[in-house]
Amino acid sequence: MVLFWLGLAVMSVMPVVMLGFLLYVHSRVLRLYVPRIVRIFQEKPLFIVPRGQPLSDAEVVRFPTTDGLTLNGCYIRTPHPRRGVIAFGLEFGSDCWSCWSYCEQLVASGFDIFAFECRNQGQSETQPEYDPLQWVTEYEVRDNQSALAYLRSRPDADPRGVGFFGISKGAGAGVLAANRDPYVLCFVTDGMFASRGTLLPYMRQWFRIYNNQFPQVLIPEWYYRWAGRYALRQVERERGCRFPALEEALPHLKPRPLLMIHGGQDTYIKPDMARELFERAGEPREFWLVEKAKHNQAMHVAGAEYHQRVLQFFERHLAPEAERPFVAEGATPAREPRQEARYREPAFGTG
Repeated sequence: MVLFWLGLAVMSVMPVVMLGFLLYVHSRVLRLYVPRIVRIFQEKPLFIVPRGQPLSDAEVVRFPTTDGLTLNGCYIRTPHPRRGVIAFGLEFGSDCWSCWSYCEQLVASGFDIFAFECRNQGQSETQPEYDPLQWVTEYEVRDNQSALAYLRSRPDADPRGVGFFGISKGAGAGVLAANRDPYVLCFVTDGMFASRGTLLPYMRQWFRIYNNQFPQVLIPEWYYRWAGRYALRQVERERGCRFPALEEALPHLKPRPLLMIHGGQDTYIKPDMARELFERAGEPREFWLVEKAKHNQAMHVAGAEYHQRVLQFFERHLAPEAERPFVAEGATPAREPRQEARYREPAFGTG
């Protein structure tokens, strides 16, 4: 009988002990772990920012945003009969002329290119008290929407629509802006990443570094997600901005085609993160992992193959139907020898 009552007492106490342990873990996460997430998320890495030289035959453009700022950009016309217009999304910190290294072959093949600098970048106007990071906020999304409105308003606008080609942060901002806009007919992204999808894997790594109190296996996945959202809300309040969810935008691209390019040796946005993001997009879609390429370095590593794949994508999905070349199913262009790019990676972050 004594054993019965002892067992009953233990069973009664266990839920209380478990609840106390969970509350202890939760308090430590809020007090010690979340502030570290907030701090690290806001660190600005040291980027090697690509710059370009102004082109004498390009048009320098200025256009307004919906909230009253003026943005700077360039419009590069093809010297040949135009086959389409491509809006280019710049990587973090670069100027509008840096698009030329990505788009020279596209211009030579009959496509106009439009690139612009978001607020607080390049020659565009600055929004006071807004300090951009490598993460996409609603301000970059708003700027991309204004850029699409500008393209629609041009006297030489293509009534069929435009294609989109974006790099890293510029890729995510462009996709978020155009995910429900039928004026954008197809998408090429390189090094695209989502704020939440990048944060969560790093949180597990940081937890191993900063925690010495309890096993990581005791922390369920849903709790990591909650802690990540909680930390991001704190960052949003501190910086006066919002980080929209790219994961929620990707399903709305279909049935418009997507070519997603990523570096096989990207140590910041690891290939698994990119593939998980890619799986959220509907068909038609294509994922190209460029082996040996680090973040934003696929073009430098793959060389001519990179330019040829991008060109063929826009020829297939953006050029007028009568001008589209026949490409056999599964065919790929011949590969040229690849060259390693000289590149020094930052301590953490993306561009």
